[in-house]
Amino acid sequence: MVELIMRNKIYDVVVIGAGTAGLSAISEIKKVTSNFLLINEGEYGTTCARVGCMPSKTLIQVANEFHTFKNLSKKGIKGTEHLKVNSAVVMKHVRSLRDRFVKGVLEETFKLGNKSISGGPRFLEPNVIEINNKIIHTKQTIIASGTSPEFPLEWNAFANRIVTTDQLYELDEFPESMATLGLGPVGIEMGQALSRLGVKMTGIGRGKGVAGLTDPLVNEMANKILGDEFPIERDVEAKLSEDKKGLRISGGKKSFAVEKVLASLGRQPNLKSLGLKEMGVNFNEHGIPAYSKNTLKLNGFPIFIAGDVRDCRPVLHEADDDGRFAGINSLQAHPQSFKRRVPMAITFCEPNIAIVGQSFSELSDRSFIIGKARLNEGRSIILSQDGLLRIYGDPRTGILLGAELIAPQGEHLAHFIASLIHQRMTVFEALKLPFYHPVIEEGLQEALENLSKKVRTR
Repeated sequence: MVELIMRNKIYDVVVIGAGTAGLSAISEIKKVTSNFLLINEGEYGTTCARVGCMPSKTLIQVANEFHTFKNLSKKGIKGTEHLKVNSAVVMKHVRSLRDRFVKGVLEETFKLGNKSISGGPRFLEPNVIEINNKIIHTKQTIIASGTSPEFPLEWNAFANRIVTTDQLYELDEFPESMATLGLGPVGIEMGQALSRLGVKMTGIGRGKGVAGLTDPLVNEMANKILGDEFPIERDVEAKLSEDKKGLRISGGKKSFAVEKVLASLGRQPNLKSLGLKEMGVNFNEHGIPAYSKNTLKLNGFPIFIAGDVRDCRPVLHEADDDGRFAGINSLQAHPQSFKRRVPMAITFCEPNIAIVGQSFSELSDRSFIIGKARLNEGRSIILSQDGLLRIYGDPRTGILLGAELIAPQGEHLAHFIASLIHQRMTVFEALKLPFYHPVIEEGLQEALENLSKKVRTR
């Protein structure tokens, strides 16, 4: 029997999902009303804190430190070449910091008391939700239910040998050999990090791009630099089969065996159990409900969608913005549109890979000019890293539009470029800014100078 909650109890807003977007929505809703409810299914703690940004950067930091120290002998520091990795201790360290980050999120959630409940919600009507055999009535709902790792059904037969990105940080020790299937940001980051920590790694991707790069020259540079550390096979459809060593991976002309596979094939939205299709919500070809990208409101329904679940860029600040926008709009008679930040995507391999503003592929249907710089100036040489920056501009005005890069300390370079784009600077205005010597930003100065020569009206 389904228990009916008192019908005169109608929540102003129900938020589904206690991740970054959901908690950000709550922070805005609390400013206006205390009549809200947060529902979460599964473990609490954001994707970023529990299985994403934070544990991955912890593992990357350990890997980079080991890689640096291990190679100091050629710089005159002897003895570090004998360093060894205790992978069990490394993983305990990663989990200890992961748990610290998760704890902060959990404390924020627990402060909500009885305004937060755990369970699997399902829409019966646009304003009626069933959860834990109870009926909840609400004026508005925000879906911020997040995503889960994609996992082809045919791989279930090898589940004991396959590690998803959600499971990676629960490993007690590293396997001797591993293949990362998927060359997106996670596949590249973990491929390099585990390789630096002594795992025999191979990276395999279905497409030709790595880490989301669409600029062909930057992509080829990234493939070369990363390929010098661990083998990368692109444009390959991998097939799995049993092998006495673990799993055999076949694709193209390659066939090799590994102990385990890291499935980094992306993530799928947690929407199937919500009953949206049964309620008449239309979905697009990617399995996402039809909604307004300006207001985040589902077409024809008193429901908003926010965060990774809407198949947007899976980065924390975007999910945070989504939650705030949806939280504000859920309490307005007429939802408003919000201006988005300049998009950024950063992959924390060494050198860093970044896409800022409009990517090469996004600009391919319009006229644009390109300024380039090989990032092998003094500071890069000292850091023993190479790179390439391509920055895009409007051919008539010189206004900066976007960039793709692989660069030493590229995370900071990406933020600098994003600031220039946010202020709608022209290449000539950007060149008036100070550039210190020796810094990586001198490479940006070179790219801007190259771009300025291609503007039609100076």
